[in-house]
Amino acid sequence: MKANEAVSIKLINICKERNISINKLASLSCLTQSTIENIVNCNSKNPKLLAIVRICDGLGITLKEFFSDDLFLNLDKED
Repeated sequence: MKANEAVSIKLINICKERNISINKLASLSCLTQSTIENIVNCNSKNPKLLAIVRICDGLGITLKEFFSDDLFLNLDKED
């Protein structure tokens, strides 16, 4: 699995767990809806760390909490 796919799956799972929409996540994160949609839809091949930091801040979690998921254990090393 590629890193952007793992990030996408993680965000989708968080939104489902918390019952929030992509629009609400964008609002919480102070990012545009299109930015969140690009990350979730894997249109962004390499999501910026700052965007993930803002998402984590909006969700009230740390980067460590975000990335401590088995999704991120065996990522593809190729583009």
